[in-house]
Amino acid sequence: MKTIKVSVVTPDGPVYESDVEMVVTKAQSGELGILPGHIPMVAPLAIGVVRLKKSGSKQDDLVAVTGGILEVRSEKVTILAQAAEKAEDIDVERAQRAKERAEQRMKDQKTEHIDFRRAELALQRAINRLSVTGKQ
Repeated sequence: MKTIKVSVVTPDGPVYESDVEMVVTKAQSGELGILPGHIPMVAPLAIGVVRLKKSGSKQDDLVAVTGGILEVRSEKVTILAQAAEKAEDIDVERAQRAKERAEQRMKDQKTEHIDFRRAELALQRAINRLSVTGKQ
């Protein structure tokens, strides 16, 4: 089966690079599936999982991204993410603590001057990281 080169890059450097059969990700406008030969496009990404289907592998590679830009060219998909982590690189305990902190901040917002949107985004990022590891 045909493949397409995929690169996931953050300001700190590359996170993932491989040839895959399909890329599935969540853009701000909805879920996208990209196969080799896809038309060129650029789309803003939402906080979510990038699912990378490799040939001959029963399990997809998963990368948690916290927004960014997806660029599709005929021979390559590039994801420029604000932050990204492969499933095996995620510290589950740290993600769980971040989730608990964000939930607590959202509960405390009535009694303290908490930036609710910031706490909500922190919660979404933590939940996304946990979902990628399968330990939500």
